[in-house]
Amino acid sequence: MKLVWFRNDLRTGDHHALYQACMDNTGEGVLGVAIITPVQWKIQDESKSRVQFWRANLESLSCDLQSLNIPLLILRVPSNREIPALLVELAKRYQVSGVYFNREYPLYEQQRDNAVISAMAEISVPCLSFDSDVVLPAGTVLNQQGLPFKVFTPFSKRWRQQYLTSNPQPLPVPPVQAKLDISTDSVPKEICYPITVGADWSSERWPAGTEAAHKLLQHYVLEKVADYKQSRDFPAEPGTSSLSPYLSVGVLSTRQCLAAMQAYFDQPEWFDSQWVTELIWREFYRHLLVLFPEMNRWEPFKPEVEEKLSWQYDESLFQAWCKGETGFAIVDAGMKELLETGWMHNRVRMITASFLTKLLRQDWRLGARFFMQHLIDGDFASNLGGWQWSASVGADAAPYFRIFNPMRQAERFDAKGRYVGQYVPSLQGLTSVQQHDPMFAASYSRPTPIIDYAYERQYSLDAYKAKS
Repeated sequence: MKLVWFRNDLRTGDHHALYQACMDNTGEGVLGVAIITPVQWKIQDESKSRVQFWRANLESLSCDLQSLNIPLLILRVPSNREIPALLVELAKRYQVSGVYFNREYPLYEQQRDNAVISAMAEISVPCLSFDSDVVLPAGTVLNQQGLPFKVFTPFSKRWRQQYLTSNPQPLPVPPVQAKLDISTDSVPKEICYPITVGADWSSERWPAGTEAAHKLLQHYVLEKVADYKQSRDFPAEPGTSSLSPYLSVGVLSTRQCLAAMQAYFDQPEWFDSQWVTELIWREFYRHLLVLFPEMNRWEPFKPEVEEKLSWQYDESLFQAWCKGETGFAIVDAGMKELLETGWMHNRVRMITASFLTKLLRQDWRLGARFFMQHLIDGDFASNLGGWQWSASVGADAAPYFRIFNPMRQAERFDAKGRYVGQYVPSLQGLTSVQQHDPMFAASYSRPTPIIDYAYERQYSLDAYKAKS
């Protein structure tokens, strides 16, 4: 019997481990397993909404697997530490001849998988792992010297070249397997999870299951992607795909997104699009995580830059940012959106991250963990990469110390104040100019600005230059 271990890859199509297990099966059947690890989730800052979304998609996956005659066992242990012994016991009970899983790239996951591989080797059961979460595996996109790219643009160019050469397509759903005399476990309706803060998952906004995910993907590609480059930076507009929660738990794969684009647009129109570039960013951060493992330990990609920065560790400033009470309208709107929905628009993620690291001078690690603890699409590699970029300690080609002006960003990307008004209702009666002026808005039931922007900007620049 073949055993397929599902983690953040809750789909049956374009699932390399599942497909290969079914192809290798010689009639003895295929068994699926998923493992609930509440303590580990807390250690890794999993948000409540993401856990809820994962559970709902696990339930949908269970139904999809039943149509393939593949039972799904739902097991529960506190943390990764108990998983090797659990899977060994399972392998012995069902006379498993091979364990199949798709690779995950953060350090905790790599350590977990290596421990399972070692434990299985002791009972002579091979583990077969696959790069299903990336289109081009880490270590295969290198520069002319055979070294990893440290800047996105040349990585993106080489990635595109290699994609066109290999043209990797999504794998189909595997064929129906021999029926096993094993009952599928029911997915618990509630997962006792020790995190109670943050938003709950909205089934209306993000319906669970691959059918719903592909319907949203098709709608986006057909109706919205053509305007993505022009509309993606405006948080009041539905200009982004909002598919990242599905990518995060693996209901969709990047290959499936690319295939949807390829099906409806001519080359190079689809391949050179801005949305494809964003998908390549996702690949880039995963490659960095593997090729520069110190990033897994929250080390900066550019330690020489962080040496020039002095983090303040001011709890009152940090808490004002967390609660959306800084007095700067678009920053507070973004944080309120995160707290209320488990989601934040990407442009606003950059604005709020820049505000925390460049103006409040708080350690980027604090913000990165807070985002992971609240985002429904929390993804360690992308979140880590994005925060390091915002703090200027990441893979960024910019030769200057970038500081976003929250008022100018609001005027540029929320000119009518629709986004701010949605999440900071006390500002709805003001004009956009009044909303974005922190001192004016302070007289309308808003917090007094916690900093003087001009002073703090200059202070940060001077401090950085002094150490350069």
